[in-house]
Formats: sequence, structure tokens, C-alpha cells
Amino acid sequence: MGKDRRRALLLPLLAVCWNQLVYYGGSFLARNAPHVEMMLPPDRMIPLLPWTVSIYFGCYLCWAAVYVLCARQEKHAAFRFFLADFLSKAVCLLFFVLLPTTMPRPEIPGNTVWDDLMRFLYRIDAPYNLFPSIHCLVSWLCFIGARNHRGLPRWAAWATGVMAVLVCFSTLTTRQHVVADVAAGIILAEGCYYIAGRSFLLRPASRLLGLLTKEEAPAA
Repeated sequence: MGKDRRRALLLPLLAVCWNQLVYYGGSFLARNAPHVEMMLPPDRMIPLLPWTVSIYFGCYLCWAAVYVLCARQEKHAAFRFFLADFLSKAVCLLFFVLLPTTMPRPEIPGNTVWDDLMRFLYRIDAPYNLFPSIHCLVSWLCFIGARNHRGLPRWAAWATGVMAVLVCFSTLTTRQHVVADVAAGIILAEGCYYIAGRSFLLRPASRLLGLLTKEEAPAA
């Protein structure tokens, strides 16, 4: 198996495993802690739009495509992207444990396919681990990765940006998150990508990731 192909499989797989560990580990560690509600009056003015659950679920396909594309780019850029992902999820874990949040959910009385999907979403995803929003974080990180990917045309990068904005919108209109969660996710993505480019972090992380992918780490 080629090195870029091995990297394209291994790094996204590691990212998924770390994401699941952070999400479910955070819920477990904060299970007995009091949860804070961060909903403000402007959040209560945002309408519930069940059809936007299609965006909320559909973004997983875009995430998978962008993460694989970012893993297959040249090593320096690939390792920086995934270091940003790992760092941002570590920060999320700290917030999930130290500042656990929750929010009320509305009743979904309708019987359309979107209403059914909303009820399904609420069944499988409890209203915890809200701040920062991982949905917004990952979507914005995809935009960052796409706009810095030298092999992608500009229209593709901006399409990823539009997707990120729509995902952020859908987290509000499905009542999965509040505005503070969305803002924190975007800020965290930008901040961690910036920090991941600093040599004092990228050099050791590149060595570790290089060992995992069986390739020489790039000079940072």
C-alpha cells in the first residue's frame, strides 16, 4: 500500500476514534455533574426548521471526503490538519468535563419525514457535550483544510465554506446547539489550526504521526 494511501486511511480513522472517545468519554466523566444551560433570548427567537436535519446528517459525507483529501496532501499540510483536529477535540474534552452544558428540546408533533428524522436525532443524541459544537468545529475545520489545500480548485474550497455555514445554521434550527456553541466551535477550529502550524508542536507531532504512517516526518 502506498504511503499516501496508508495515510489517507489511518489518519481519518484515528480522528474518528479520538472524536468518539472525546464525545462519549466527556459524557461519562460529566454524568453526575450539574449541567449549565447557555440558551439566551436570541436563541429562543431562532425558528425550529425540521427540514434542516438533512444538512445536519448530510454533512458527514462531506467531512469524510475532506478528511481523506487532507490526509492525502503533502505531509506537512496533512499532519498540520490532523494535529489541529486532535488538539481541538482535546480542548472540547476539557469543556465537556469542566463546563458540561445542556439545553431544552422542543416537542416534534408533525409526521413528515423531517419530523421523524428530528425525533430520531433526539433519540440517538442526548442534549449534552454542546459547548463547543463539534458539528461546527469539524465543518469549519474542513473549510480551513480545503482553503489551504493546494490541489483543490477555489470553487471547491468555497463550496466547503458554504457547507460549513449551512451546518452551523442547521445546528441552531434543529435546536441541537445555541449561538455560543457555534461561535466557540468556529473560533476553536481557527485557533487550533493556527497553533498546529507552530514548529514547537508540529515537529514532535509530525514525528509521532510519521511513525504511525511509516513515513519520514516532514521538516516543520
